[in-house]
Amino acid sequence: MNVRRRSSAAALAAIAVIGAAAAPAVAADPSPSASPSTTAPSGLYGTTDPRYDGVWRQSLALLAQDTVGVVPSSTAVKWLTDQQCANGAFAPFRADPSKPCDARTPIDTNNTAAAVQALWAVGGHGDVVEEALGWLKSVQNKDGGWGYSPGTPSDANSTSVVIGALTATETNPEDVAKGGKSPYDALLAFALPCAKDKGAGAFAFQPDKDGKLLANADATAAGVLGSLGKGLVAEAGEKTGAASCADADSPTRERAAANAAAYLTDTLAKDGHLVSALGGSADQPDYGNTADAVVALAAQGGTDKAAEPLAWLKKNAATWAAQSGPAAYAQLIFAAHATGTDPRDFGGTDLVAKLNATGPAPQGVAAKDTASAHADETSDEKKDDDSPFGVWWFVGVCLVFGIGIGFLLSNRNKKQQP
Repeated sequence: MNVRRRSSAAALAAIAVIGAAAAPAVAADPSPSASPSTTAPSGLYGTTDPRYDGVWRQSLALLAQDTVGVVPSSTAVKWLTDQQCANGAFAPFRADPSKPCDARTPIDTNNTAAAVQALWAVGGHGDVVEEALGWLKSVQNKDGGWGYSPGTPSDANSTSVVIGALTATETNPEDVAKGGKSPYDALLAFALPCAKDKGAGAFAFQPDKDGKLLANADATAAGVLGSLGKGLVAEAGEKTGAASCADADSPTRERAAANAAAYLTDTLAKDGHLVSALGGSADQPDYGNTADAVVALAAQGGTDKAAEPLAWLKKNAATWAAQSGPAAYAQLIFAAHATGTDPRDFGGTDLVAKLNATGPAPQGVAAKDTASAHADETSDEKKDDDSPFGVWWFVGVCLVFGIGIGFLLSNRNKKQQP
C-alpha cells in the first residue's frame, strides 16, 4: 500500500495558540517490579503512570486534536513515534525508547492500531505507519482477526480497532486476508443471533470457556464500528428508522451493525448510560463505553439514535473526564464529532481546551471555524511528508482503569456483561 499523508501544518496557515502545558507525567519502567521514575517523558499527555496506557492515551489525544482542527505539538507527536519498536509494533509504554524492543516488550495490536490512526491523521509519518501496518498484517490470526497480543485468540475489540487502522489508511480490510478469511469474517463470528433470548444482536468479546457467545456492551460498540469499517473517529451515518434486530441466512456486516445498534439502544434505554463490567463496580456508570456507544449509534443510524446517551454524557461526564485525563476527553470529543455537537461547549465544558491542557501546548488551531476547517482538510488529497505477556499486565491495567476507558479497557477485561 502506498501510504499518503497530509500536512496539517500547511493547511492551517493562520493559527492561534490555545491551551497550556500540563504537569509532566511520571514515567515508569514497564516491568512488574519497577518503581516509578522521577524523570518525566517529554511530550506525553496526562500526569498518571503511563505504564499501561501511554501510547493509547497519546494516540487518542492527537487524533482528537486533529479531529477538531488543532495542530498538535511536534513534541507530542515525536513522543509517540519514538515509542515504536523496530518491527513496527507499539507497546503501551517504553520508558527508554533508545533501548531496542525484545521478547519481553509487551507489544500489542490495540496500541499499534491506535497509533496508526493518530499518526495518519496528523501527517508526516508515512514510514512509521507503513511499518506498523506491516506488523499488524504479520500477526493476523488464521480466522482473519486479531487478539490483543500476538498469538492470542481473536476478539471483537482488537479486530475492530485494527479494521479502523486499515480503513483510516485507505486499506480495504477485505483485501487483508489470512487463510482466505478477512477481518470482517472474524468479526461477524462474534455476533449473537437475534433469536437469542438475552443479548440478541450484540457482539461478544470472545467465546467463553465453553465456546458460548455472551453479550458485551463495549464489544458491541466496537463491533458496530468495525462492521461498518469505521475507526475511532466516525461521522454520523445516514438516518435510519427505529432500531430492530433481524436474522438473515447470510448476514451482511451492515446487518450485523444494525442488529448490534438495536442491542445498544435497548441496553441504554433504562438509564441512558452503560454500566461498568469491572468487579466491585456493578451498576456504576461506564462513561467511556457510553461515549463509544454514542459514536457507534451515530455512525450506524444518524445522530437521533445517539441523542439519549449523548444528553446523559453532557450532563454527567465532566467530572469523570477531569479525573481520567486525556483519553477520556478524547472519547467525548469523538462522541461530539459523531453527533455534530460543539466540543467546545459540551454540557458547558470546553473539551478541546481541557484536552490541550493535559499536555504540551499545541501549535495552534485554524483561524476559521474548526468544523469547516476539518472538513476542508479531510477533503484534500493526502500527501507524503518528509511477546505475549504475563497475567500481571492485565491486573495492572484493571487497577489503572478503574473507571473505564472504552475500547482499551475491555480488551484487557474479558468479563462479559449483559
